[in-house]
Amino acid sequence: MARKSLTSPEISPATLSLVLLVVLLSSSAIHAGHDYRDALRKSIMFFEGQRSGKLPPDQRLRWRRDSALRDGSSAGVDLSGGYYDAGDNVKFGFPMAFTTTMLSWSVIDFGRTMGPELKNAVGAVRWGTDYLLKATAVPGVVFVQVGDAYSDHNCWERPEDMDTLRSVYKIDRAHPGSDVAGETAAALAAASIVFRKRDPAYSRRLLDRATRVFAFANRYRGAYSSSLYHAVCPFYCDFNGYQDELLWGAAWLHKASRKRVYREFIVKNEVVLRAGDTINEFGWDNKHAGINVLISKEVLMGKAEYFESFKQNADEFICSILPGISHPQVQYSRGGLLVKTGGSNMQHVTSLSFLLLAYSNYLSHARKVVPCGELTASPSLLRQVAKRQVDYILGDNPLGMSYMVGYGQRFPRRIHHRGSSVPSVSAHPARIGCKEGSRYFLSPNPNPNLLVGAVVGGPNVTDAFPDSRPYFVQSEPTTYINAPLVGLLGYFSTHSSWR
Repeated sequence: MARKSLTSPEISPATLSLVLLVVLLSSSAIHAGHDYRDALRKSIMFFEGQRSGKLPPDQRLRWRRDSALRDGSSAGVDLSGGYYDAGDNVKFGFPMAFTTTMLSWSVIDFGRTMGPELKNAVGAVRWGTDYLLKATAVPGVVFVQVGDAYSDHNCWERPEDMDTLRSVYKIDRAHPGSDVAGETAAALAAASIVFRKRDPAYSRRLLDRATRVFAFANRYRGAYSSSLYHAVCPFYCDFNGYQDELLWGAAWLHKASRKRVYREFIVKNEVVLRAGDTINEFGWDNKHAGINVLISKEVLMGKAEYFESFKQNADEFICSILPGISHPQVQYSRGGLLVKTGGSNMQHVTSLSFLLLAYSNYLSHARKVVPCGELTASPSLLRQVAKRQVDYILGDNPLGMSYMVGYGQRFPRRIHHRGSSVPSVSAHPARIGCKEGSRYFLSPNPNPNLLVGAVVGGPNVTDAFPDSRPYFVQSEPTTYINAPLVGLLGYFSTHSSWR
């Protein structure tokens, strides 16, 4: 089916350029500039606050303690470790794998600009992959969730006191989950690149496991939302289907292994697995824009003409999210924030901005631009749009508020997060039970424990933000908001100018 033009015919080039400039530069900024290095440090530290399992001696967020040490024991496996996805105490494998993929991509593309924080970023990747290796240790099985989400969400307690059901959920040949398995393969493959020179033996282990998990995902096709509907829905239900994760996993295996079989898989399945669908979506559920940008790098480097259609899709993605260009699925607030419908908005802001920045670098190396109707989108323009979003997060917005906890003078104090809002073990050694924590959830007081670096769901399309725990869509942080932001902050900590 032919795609509609992404450029509104009523907008002249001059008007379009003016609209772009106004949206990019308008803000009620209270800062002359931002300390991107400090924001980078804090954005990575956030992941330490989300750790599950036995905490290491160099843990920097000291109010956290060991938790969920017996995860997996009911199934006869060790599933300790990994990350809690957000403000609850469940370990959801689908968003955790995507988080690990994006942390890896951040290091691969922008690690050289992270300075001393590169070590911590790599450590955050490894905390994720160590768990994913445990979750995929049994051939033909992927353990995809630990914790009963309904039981967990009925309580408000810190992870150290957790006594809710730690049910273990898995996919296998009879209960497929190509979506979560494909994403897990992508995460392991991407991380193998991160560790290729740092730890060659570990890198080979990751790549071997990625190969095995992808083969399982491809052979036993199906959505984990069908196999495990009552466990994973509506929390991380795969609304988009599993096809994109198969392409995504193959793309990362192609990049990591350089094996011809993955290139052939991508070319053969491009149409069947709908690479051109919903091109301006990218997140834990939908990988289409990410697939196209990732694969396009080879085209722009002059190495893979057979992937040309992916570059065309990537160009259309760029045109569809630029401010000033009409598209029904993307809008910008008056304060300049990119807004998409559905769920926590900052996940869209950081993931799409990451793709803008990554693609701008690929274009720069190839000395190319993106034609968007009457507008030409240069690499510089893409960086400006991405930087504008980062600056909005850090405080250049109508409320003059940073949406990263611990950054700036004004930031969210009542985030929707159990561990942050309930007194720490050191401050309150006695156990705080399931319902006892409700008074902290309902309290108007600021959270006693700063989850440094956490970026919350953020304001709505009117730039309004309720700093209140019950408004979880706006006030809850997630690992997949921060993961792409690590790459963005790494880049801008070294390249802070607009050009």
